[in-house]
Amino acid sequence: NQFLKDIPAFVKIVEVGPRDGLQNEKTIVPTDIKIELIRRLVASGLPVVEATSFVSPKWVPQLADARDVMKAVHSLEGSKLPVLTPNLKGFEAAVAAGAKEVAVFASASESFSKSNINCSIEESIARYRVVTQAAKEHSIPVRGYV
Repeated sequence: NQFLKDIPAFVKIVEVGPRDGLQNEKTIVPTDIKIELIRRLVASGLPVVEATSFVSPKWVPQLADARDVMKAVHSLEGSKLPVLTPNLKGFEAAVAAGAKEVAVFASASESFSKSNINCSIEESIARYRVVTQAAKEHSIPVRGYV
């Protein structure tokens, strides 16, 4: 079958609800509810749950409790729990909170990059080089996405 020939043999599913979903909520979800959500997602058998993002609380107040969330869940077994770290400051805070894996992202368009992370694509990639170098020094895996 021609259709099946083009399907990859492996697909990695990354649940991003605790980070991407909750950062868009108008009402700030209490920390204990976030922790319970992550625990239940891990218990459901998901292999990867992106737990939170270490970003400025000024820009994303919904995730201002990233440190507390990560400290509470970093030792859960059964799933990888990466966190989004858009810069070195976020990476350092994530590692201090117990993160064992991080993620970085680049926007596909200049306008989205400016509105989402307040810099150009080129500037974001320069930031991520610093983050990935620091991660390498700490033997922390980095996942990148667009």
